[in-house]
Amino acid sequence: MRRRSKDSTEILDFNQNVKLNLLAEASQQLLAKEMQLFKQQSSNTQVNCPEDEEDSLQKDYEILMLHLRMAVRDSFNKENQKILCNALKAISQQEEQDRNWKEEAAEKYPRWRPLKCREIHDRLLKNIVEVRLQQANEEENGADRLSTSLKREVCRMGKRIQKDLLQVVRDVQQCYTSEFDICNMYIQLYHQAFSTKLMELAQTTTEIQDCIYILSWIHVYYPKDILQHSELKPHINTESLEALLPEKDLKSLEEQYLSHKEVEVSKWLSNALKKEEETWQTSVKPELIDGCHFSNLAIDVIPIIEAARKETIEILGNTDQRILHQLHSFLESYKKSIAELIKRKHTPDSIPDNIPNNLKANLNSIRQFREYIQKHDSLTEGKKDMLFTVSEMRDSCHSYFLTPIHKNLKEQYRKLWTPAWFSQSHTIINNLLSFLEDMIQHFTDLQSACLMELLRQLYSELMIQYVKRMFKGKLKLKDKDEQEAAARFMCEDSARINSVFIKIGLEDNWLYGILPKLSEVVRLQDPGALQLEIVTLARTFPDISESQVLAFLSLKANLSKADVRSIKNSLTENRDSLNTEPTTDFFSKVPIKRKLL
Repeated sequence: MRRRSKDSTEILDFNQNVKLNLLAEASQQLLAKEMQLFKQQSSNTQVNCPEDEEDSLQKDYEILMLHLRMAVRDSFNKENQKILCNALKAISQQEEQDRNWKEEAAEKYPRWRPLKCREIHDRLLKNIVEVRLQQANEEENGADRLSTSLKREVCRMGKRIQKDLLQVVRDVQQCYTSEFDICNMYIQLYHQAFSTKLMELAQTTTEIQDCIYILSWIHVYYPKDILQHSELKPHINTESLEALLPEKDLKSLEEQYLSHKEVEVSKWLSNALKKEEETWQTSVKPELIDGCHFSNLAIDVIPIIEAARKETIEILGNTDQRILHQLHSFLESYKKSIAELIKRKHTPDSIPDNIPNNLKANLNSIRQFREYIQKHDSLTEGKKDMLFTVSEMRDSCHSYFLTPIHKNLKEQYRKLWTPAWFSQSHTIINNLLSFLEDMIQHFTDLQSACLMELLRQLYSELMIQYVKRMFKGKLKLKDKDEQEAAARFMCEDSARINSVFIKIGLEDNWLYGILPKLSEVVRLQDPGALQLEIVTLARTFPDISESQVLAFLSLKANLSKADVRSIKNSLTENRDSLNTEPTTDFFSKVPIKRKLL
């Protein structure tokens, strides 16, 4: 090489180029000398070169290789970038020469061929990566506050990997040609080294916090902070990377974590329920918020489940079902506790005045649990069972409040659809509603949404009792006038009953129109119109049975057996074509004992 100055041009020899780290130039000089010593006179003839010159050239190559190794080893020294670039040019030159010699017979090779510079380079990088990760535990900062030595070691390795890969992308890769694919080469090396270390740690760790930390690096920190880093992502092929841990080791860690989390969550939920049960043992009323009884149980439990669920998804990446299963187990225990609370009214040591207040408070928690379960699309396993359990709890609380009401209304119910009702329906319904309004006042300290659910259930049960009395057949409507009068009374009853519930706040209720619909069956006289109305009724209420339809028709004393048979056959024929979309059941809850043909 010639080094220019103002006055002269100096030609550098091999040793001078090496001393100045002009390794590509030094490499070119050796290649030129190699060609002079081993040039061929023809394709089948080799010119023998003096042995001392060959020895000298081999020593020069050894010197070059030493400096190439030094340059590659110093890859992460930012001040070494020019030297590295030059060294890589020399490596490419020597790789090309190796390929050129492959075209010749082996006996014609110089004794140092092939040099295998690329292979040596790759081994050096592997060694560099291993050493740098070993040194990370001493050199990297920022992990001192972590609680265990394993956490500190893994964290420092992770920081070193990110820092080194960023330097590769920002600086080192500028020295390499595309054929090296250097960014992917480095990520593979760091990935393999990190994987090896994690396997070693995973097979020896017994501490749950260390287990969680390793899983966090596998599923969270490593993918997010390294593989998906905005600067690194465009330069690396993550699909070519194998799993950090073998499936067996990973599953072992995940099982260790999940088992721990299940026990932990189960304990927390059990403590929350125990705390709630302890409040039931006292004479202290549940907390009142805006005049409504309130329980903290759902507010305590749902965040526990949600935090554990999110942590599990974050750490494991894909599953929260086992954590949500703990909610199912909790709900079953909660249901048993509610059942015991309700039974307590029969025991001498109970505090009966507080049972209704506690149930009112817990109805709100039950509703919150149902809403939480319903909104979880990820809750595939056991969702139906959990909702059923929650519904059972709600229904048992409703039954506690509503059963005494129906018991006190029993005498009023018995008057419905009797000759007495036909002559004074207004008085009978008013007496029933007067008592009902007094009873409903006891529920004003229920949270609004829970009150509406309770009122909706009360209305449904009231309609069931009303229709049940129709099925009893205590009243026979002999002619058109009586049937039209009964239909009118039904509509009036419906309006008065509905007005009471609407006044309290139950504005939206799908059953509000049921008595007017049934009144049409009672009112119509034409068999054809009656037949069409029955089919329409069955379309609205698919759960209505044939026996119940016949019970309705039996109220009409002037309807012939032939007409009844025709209507029955029409209903049977049209059943398959009726709307089968899911609807709320009603008639399936109305008992009927009489069998009508």
